[in-house]
Amino acid sequence: MKKRIGLLLALLLCGLSPFAFAEGMLDLSLFENGEPPAAEEWEDAVFETRKWYEREDGSDWRVQDDGSVIVTISATGDVTIGGDTRKKSKSIFDKQLEQEESGLDFPLENVREIFEADDMTIVNFEGTLTNTKSATKNTYSFAAPPEYVQVLTSGSVEAVSLENNHIMDHGEAGYADTCEALSGAGIVYSGHLGATTFTTDTGVMIGMLAYQTFNGNYTNIYASIEQDIASLRQKGCAIVIVSYHWGEEKDYVPNERQVPLGRATIDAGADLVLGHHSHRINPIEVYKGKYICYSLGNFSFAGNIRPDDMDTFIFQQRFRVKADGTAENAGFRIVPCSISSQEKVNDFKPTPFAGEDAQRVVGRLLELSEKMEKAFRSTGVEAVADYPTEWTESY
Repeated sequence: MKKRIGLLLALLLCGLSPFAFAEGMLDLSLFENGEPPAAEEWEDAVFETRKWYEREDGSDWRVQDDGSVIVTISATGDVTIGGDTRKKSKSIFDKQLEQEESGLDFPLENVREIFEADDMTIVNFEGTLTNTKSATKNTYSFAAPPEYVQVLTSGSVEAVSLENNHIMDHGEAGYADTCEALSGAGIVYSGHLGATTFTTDTGVMIGMLAYQTFNGNYTNIYASIEQDIASLRQKGCAIVIVSYHWGEEKDYVPNERQVPLGRATIDAGADLVLGHHSHRINPIEVYKGKYICYSLGNFSFAGNIRPDDMDTFIFQQRFRVKADGTAENAGFRIVPCSISSQEKVNDFKPTPFAGEDAQRVVGRLLELSEKMEKAFRSTGVEAVADYPTEWTESY
């Protein structure tokens, strides 16, 4: 449909009438029902071909009159594809892949439009992209062939955090293969090899850091976080995002070690903290006007075909980057989702909720916020007052 509309618009821009098709200029079979769109469809057709950030006059709404730039970032929890290569049987992911007409595009196809309509999407990629043998004795080991990076590219994912407890499942060789596959696909990554940066098409540089807190790593993070963030600022990053793999599995609220670290990260200069590992959604704290997402839960998660909790959400934040290079919070929203397009079985296709289901997720997060505030009352933890599912401001 979009290609057909594009041809119509091209002719219009050249001063040609759409009715000239009847004179044999274009094969009418290209159009639905063998006819060009009716007159009342022209306005919609023009809108469909417009880029997501364009106003009707063709200007970019992200670039404001005062010279500031609005940047929209989407973030999710765990993306785990492939399976355990130590097992001879076909993985549950590959079994599902065989059933999908869209091939490797299937996992993120129900959220692709959301990710396409932002400036950067970042996910926690928990697994490897490699054909090497597993090097771990963990109960679970995750790997997918390098070409499965298409799951991310087709889903409009630009950045991933690689610092988690599965990235080394296939050793240093598997890690190197993963980095090579991501880089080759144009996806930036942060992890124990260091920070990364991503520059939006409006010229805003975003810096990303990722850490895991296991094996006594808290001390190392506290010792380096301020300098690590400062280094990104020196490179020209207007926005700095820090991802943490922390906490305990199946926890719905952060523990007594996560909260101080999250706040210390903001104090060190970060603009946003993103957490994962618990495989459960956690509440969001607002600290000094900045957000700490303690856990974004699972997203496209091929680790379990029947998880007992399939609720998740996409966290989206907008920043206003001023002409002097400083960024300020311009609001957030969540997109409540299920990790599956099916109700009782996980098919690894996160799907936005609507109506009552969406409000149910919002209600759960509000309950968890109360629980977190109660647990950390003595420290003054303050959760966000609400979890809006729509943007409160339009541009």
